[in-house]
Amino acid sequence: MQLGINLGYWGAGMDADNLAVAQEADRLGYAVCWAAEAYGSDAATVLSWVAAQTERIDVGSAIFQIPARQPAMTAMTAATLDSLSGGRFRLGLGVSGPQVSEGWYGVKFDRPLARTREYVEIVRKAMTRERLSYEGEHWTLPLPGGPGKPLKLTVHPEREHIPLYIAAIGPKNLEQTGEIADGALLIFPSAEHLEDTAVRHLRAGREKAGKTMEGFDVCPTLPLAVGADKDVPALADMFRPYTALYVGGMGSFKQNFYNQLARRMGYEKEAAEIQEKYLAGDKEGAAAAIPHSLIDQTTLLGSVDRIADRMKAYAAAGVTTLTLAPAGFTLEDRIASLRAGTDALERAGLA
Repeated sequence: MQLGINLGYWGAGMDADNLAVAQEADRLGYAVCWAAEAYGSDAATVLSWVAAQTERIDVGSAIFQIPARQPAMTAMTAATLDSLSGGRFRLGLGVSGPQVSEGWYGVKFDRPLARTREYVEIVRKAMTRERLSYEGEHWTLPLPGGPGKPLKLTVHPEREHIPLYIAAIGPKNLEQTGEIADGALLIFPSAEHLEDTAVRHLRAGREKAGKTMEGFDVCPTLPLAVGADKDVPALADMFRPYTALYVGGMGSFKQNFYNQLARRMGYEKEAAEIQEKYLAGDKEGAAAAIPHSLIDQTTLLGSVDRIADRMKAYAAAGVTTLTLAPAGFTLEDRIASLRAGTDALERAGLA
């Protein structure tokens, strides 16, 4: 099992710190550094900045939002980043959510699975550097009856095949991801529930494509907070606002993928209460309603030994790249967490 680092969103006065974290992860041998985007910093610019100032670590988008870019533009960006980084780019894609898709990009959030499938097909075709033509329900290239003609990508990626990941939560999306992608980006993963909530669906998609899980990257992101085992409850409390935001506030009342995931993990009553309070404006009440076990199962908390034990559980559940999101109010805290991550991986015998 390899380790990754998730920088999250750029900005908020943490630019220099994020770069230092990426550089330390590079020095420590982390496999990949991911950057996110929503409606602030874009991931492509951040990854260019990081790639230019690191040597070995891969840089990945977690994620490029599908409603934000035409698929051919994504292929151009991926090929350029792979070329500039010397073959270190990983392409992560996702449909985002209805609030961002429709509120920020003005793109209707409908039929996300069909849209994702077509998008991936176009991106892959464009990156083969063959002349691009496509006829689908959501995209037709070139547009019929006009002056457009099939064009081909002029940039030469470093590699013939750039790894493509999809951010997936729901069972149908996970199955399709197993079928059409090289890896899955997961969030709120519980080692105890990973087989039922994710891996079996990914496996079904791989089987549909005539493939096994061999070579497929199961890549969840886990918040990390290091401390004494006796302080685990306090460490967990650090992530109450984060968990409440996703389980309670992401999406809409009818369409919150993270809330649905918590329900599939057995927290149906609690997930309903968290969402009800959050959407009513009671964010503190929503955070207080989160069971400690939900946070503890979806984060890495405590001593290096405790974290090592959890890493073993994730590896046994099928995780191949464990991406860490280290907590900390200072750069020193985040760097210390990065080092604890590598120590834990070694103690777990997984390095």
